[in-house]
Amino acid sequence: MNHANDPAAWLDEHGDALFSYAMMRLRSEAAAEDLVQETLLAGWQAFAQFSGQSTIKTWLIGIMKHKLVDYFRKQRFSDTSLDEFADQDELFAQQFDESGHWRTKLTEWLTPDKALANEQFWQVFYWCLARLPDNMADIFVLRMLEGLSSEECCQALNIATTNQLCVALSRSRMKLRHCLTANWFGGGEANAFV
Repeated sequence: MNHANDPAAWLDEHGDALFSYAMMRLRSEAAAEDLVQETLLAGWQAFAQFSGQSTIKTWLIGIMKHKLVDYFRKQRFSDTSLDEFADQDELFAQQFDESGHWRTKLTEWLTPDKALANEQFWQVFYWCLARLPDNMADIFVLRMLEGLSSEECCQALNIATTNQLCVALSRSRMKLRHCLTANWFGGGEANAFV
C-alpha cells in the first residue's frame, strides 16, 4: 500500500482540508473536529470499497458531505423556529429603493472571479456566514454549498414546505449579501468586519 492510500496518514495529509470544509459549513470548531473524526473513521471502515476512481481527498470529502447531512438531520429545528424570518422585512426595505431597484450598485458583483480568487474575500464570507442565525446558515449551506434539492433540505431540516424553505433561503441570501456588501464589496475589506 503506498503512502497516499495509508489511512494512518490521512489526518496529516487531508485533515486541514477536511477541517476547512467542515468549518465553513458548521461554523463551530468542535463540531468541525467531530465531523473530521467521523469522516476519517467512516473512510477507514469503508476503505475496502474505495475504487480508486478519485483521489483519497475527494473520496473523503464525499463521505463528509453525507456526514454533514446526517449532522443537520440530527439538529432538526421545528417549524416555529422559522418565525424569526418574519422580522427580516426591514432588511428588504433597506436593500431596495422606492422603485424596487437595488440601493447598492452591483458592479463589483459582476466580476466575482476577482473576489473569489482572493483569500481575504473567503475570510469575510466565512465571517458573514457565521453571523447568520444558525437555521438561516444551515439552509444556505445545505442548499447553496452542498447542492441539496429543496425537498432534501426540507427533510434534513424539518421544514414543512418548500415555500417556507424558499422564503428562508431568500432571506438568508439577503442577509449574507448585506454583510458581504458592508464588509467586502462596499469597501469593508479596508475596514475589516464591521
